[in-house]
Amino acid sequence: MANPWAGEVALVMDGKRRVLKLTLGALAELETALETETLVELVERFEGGRFSSRDVLLLLAAGLRGGGWDGETAELARAEIEGGPMAAARVAAELLARAFTVPGSAA
Repeated sequence: MANPWAGEVALVMDGKRRVLKLTLGALAELETALETETLVELVERFEGGRFSSRDVLLLLAAGLRGGGWDGETAELARAEIEGGPMAAARVAAELLARAFTVPGSAA
């Protein structure tokens, strides 16, 4: 079960439930992959609904690796996500929000 107090979010990928978490290492990986110095721009894109499918893919891959998955981004790109692209985008946004807020607090 995903623990929101630990910043975790669940995703069903290829029929298997996985826990995603943006650890410090996962955040650093994400910054490198997005070629940005901070994640503020990414947060603003998600808040404004201006994110790309690449943003979602890289965010989910970083979160999966932060949760212990040892796969590659290309593997995630081919995976069947339960709920489709919209569910993947919701999980990515929730993952990003949980990395920077305390559950139950006003975000």
